Amino acid sequence: MSHWVYVVECADGTFYTGYTTDPERRVAEHNAGEGAKYTRGRRPVELVYTEECASRSAALSREYEVKQLSHEEKAALG
Repeated sequence: MSHWVYVVECADGTFYTGYTTDPERRVAEHNAGEGAKYTRGRRPVELVYTEECASRSAALSREYEVKQLSHEEKAALG
């Protein structure tokens, strides 16, 4: 099973960072209003960055690192 960190850009220009095992499915969930509360009022979202990690724990650690980045740094990822 693959473990991914992903960043989506919301309709209001903000970014949301998360962890998943299936980035395409997760983005579809966000756009269907089934994702995080943060993205529900900011749809549609667009996938702008993915990074595959070796394990779930590595992905969650990387997710934390990405969440600490500034808006500009997240924009530079994609």
